[in-house]
Amino acid sequence: MASVGYVTVSAKVPRKLKEMLDKYGIKLGPVIRQALEREVRRKILEEAERRAKKLSRKVAHIPDEEVARIIREDRDAR
Repeated sequence: MASVGYVTVSAKVPRKLKEMLDKYGIKLGPVIRQALEREVRRKILEEAERRAKKLSRKVAHIPDEEVARIIREDRDAR
């Protein structure tokens, strides 16, 4: 099993914010990790949407019937 590697990142936050995090017992690591994961997912979806739109423009000239025929052929070949 491959090991999961970690790296350390740092960020500066206003002192008052750090005090509030400490006051409420908020662990910074999980919050930062979740925020970064959410941002990466958002960017991946944006990229997929851009690529889908680009592909859609490239195949827009192909009639729906032709697309359906190609899909049927592919399914039958399995």
